[in-house]
Amino acid sequence: MRTAVLREYGEPLDVTERPQPEPDPDGAVVAVEACGICRSDWHAWQGHGEWADDQVPLDYVLGHEPAGRVVEVGDDVKRFDEDDRVVVPFSLGCGACHDCQTGHGNTCSDGLALGFERDVPGAFAEQVAVPNADYNLQELPEGVRFRDVAAVGCRYMTAFHALAHRAEVGGGDWVAVHGCGGVGLSAVQIADALGARPIAVDVDEDALTRADEVGASVTVDGAEADVVAEVEAITDGGADVSVDALGRAETARNSVRCLRARGTHVQVGLTTDAERGEVPLPTDWMTRWEIDWLGSRGMPPARFGDLLSMVEDGALEPGKLVGREVPLDDVSDRLAAMTNYETEGVEVLTF
Repeated sequence: MRTAVLREYGEPLDVTERPQPEPDPDGAVVAVEACGICRSDWHAWQGHGEWADDQVPLDYVLGHEPAGRVVEVGDDVKRFDEDDRVVVPFSLGCGACHDCQTGHGNTCSDGLALGFERDVPGAFAEQVAVPNADYNLQELPEGVRFRDVAAVGCRYMTAFHALAHRAEVGGGDWVAVHGCGGVGLSAVQIADALGARPIAVDVDEDALTRADEVGASVTVDGAEADVVAEVEAITDGGADVSVDALGRAETARNSVRCLRARGTHVQVGLTTDAERGEVPLPTDWMTRWEIDWLGSRGMPPARFGDLLSMVEDGALEPGKLVGREVPLDDVSDRLAAMTNYETEGVEVLTF
């Protein structure tokens, strides 16, 4: 099968042939129809994460947002058969531990991250192997296109879990979203669907235009305005919930400082080698105003039904975020474009 292999950090991926995967007894092999190209792939491609013992290995296949058809299942798999249409979450749980059994598989201590760890090569390939298929695979509703849900396995589900489950966003809440790349745009659309009032913050006019198109109540140009003051003015005192969807020190601090008393910050964006996982915060101010800080990573497989049902009935439309479809040979160019934030919404590899 054709794959795109990481040979050196920051260098073009090597598009080459590799043997087709075989399923474990409890696993499945999925033919990839579409796979999102995510900023987390860019972090991995750059070699980030060594400060958290989280650097991806070389001679490895990236890609962690696939959707496709099951082509083979192991002998122990009960829920899935060949030709089933599925979405593959990147946060793969073991299915047996306390966290998995209580609905928190995204924090499984024995879990694996698809496209980031040696044991689970990623989906910039024609096929991808998925362990613990009965627990991890998610059935894709009929009528929903593969390319439209290619980001659901990471960015979209991450934004949904962050807002619906972690921050418990409700009707009328002001939700500030700092950074309108793929996960930020997902957060804007999801906040709007949940009945909240999203404020999209970015320094790029095209990103703000796209945010407006997918549901932003207000947009703020961070290149022209004092972000904190602008959000406070729009909301008459500060946002109820604020999301750092970029992972820079500036956006994290802006996200915290633009909150009203007892507001909630949600950290979704991962830091780069400029921050190396550490961001200074106004902790005394946060204590004074009882600000909550929440981390959010992926989404438990057990809660995918909440999201996919809203996609199926049209309440959520992840396909509107797709800005470009690309072939396997062009994935390296699109990763390079992320370095200077030159991508278009959610970009998707399609076969």
